[in-house]
Amino acid sequence: MQSLNRFKESASQTAGPYVHIGCVPNFAGIGGVFPADLGKTMLKEATRGTRITVKGQVFDGTGTPLRDALIEIWQADADGIYPGGSDPRGPGDPHFTGFGRQAGDAATGEFAFETVKPGRVPFRDGRMMAPHITFWIVARGINIGLHTRMYFPEEEEANAADPVLARVEHKPRLATLIAKAEGEGTYRFDVHLQGEDETVFFDI
Repeated sequence: MQSLNRFKESASQTAGPYVHIGCVPNFAGIGGVFPADLGKTMLKEATRGTRITVKGQVFDGTGTPLRDALIEIWQADADGIYPGGSDPRGPGDPHFTGFGRQAGDAATGEFAFETVKPGRVPFRDGRMMAPHITFWIVARGINIGLHTRMYFPEEEEANAADPVLARVEHKPRLATLIAKAEGEGTYRFDVHLQGEDETVFFDI
């Protein structure tokens, strides 16, 4: 039997161009793989709820926006139900995917999701979480995808009672998880990887 002692651990690799080629081939200029990149469209005409736009950029430690970031979001529908899940309250909105994937603009790094404002979702102990959107970010220099959440500025009471926000020890940093309203139905959520305004990330 061949000895396996000669096999060594492969070197780790940060997210490179193959992330875009594999996940958003149309954005990367590769046509014919999918009619549209997975996660590009979250809504249908019959989707229930208040339609919103979430915009933002991912900044490195120098304050420079990343132009090669890939962002995914997951969220509940307007009733607080995750599409495709087994929720006792019902099956959720069949006209809403709950999943979005966007690459940052090649020139500015800005991303934009057209979605609906999510409803409140029950925590595992029965308490209700505030309306939120979960973000997953990969880019150059990131070995493991980063998870964070975006909460809504007008949900002050719900945010104060949110069991996940309550676990953040450094309370001044909670502001990094609250989006900024930019006109009716538009929110801005910038992600800072390092520095004074570093976003709170979750180890999940």
